[in-house]
Amino acid sequence: MRSRYSAFVLQNEAYLLATWHPGTRPGSVGFEAGTKWLGLTVKSACVTGPDRAEVEFVARYRVGGGSAVRIHERSRFVHEDGRWLYVDGDQIS
Repeated sequence: MRSRYSAFVLQNEAYLLATWHPGTRPGSVGFEAGTKWLGLTVKSACVTGPDRAEVEFVARYRVGGGSAVRIHERSRFVHEDGRWLYVDGDQIS
């Protein structure tokens, strides 16, 4: 999770796509100009099966001089071919 957050901060589309499960991976990742990432807090991580895990996190960012935006998500990952891949996630209010 932390490496994917870092990839968003660095706008490293290649890394994000490489760590996204092919079944849910988009064709590209859009980055909004002027985005400043403010931090990541991993709230919890748990194994949910032999090759599955979930991570709950809060990430914050700001675009331009606007107000900070908070993303609170429970993400699902699967372990395939020796790598953890992001599958999808649910937004938490």
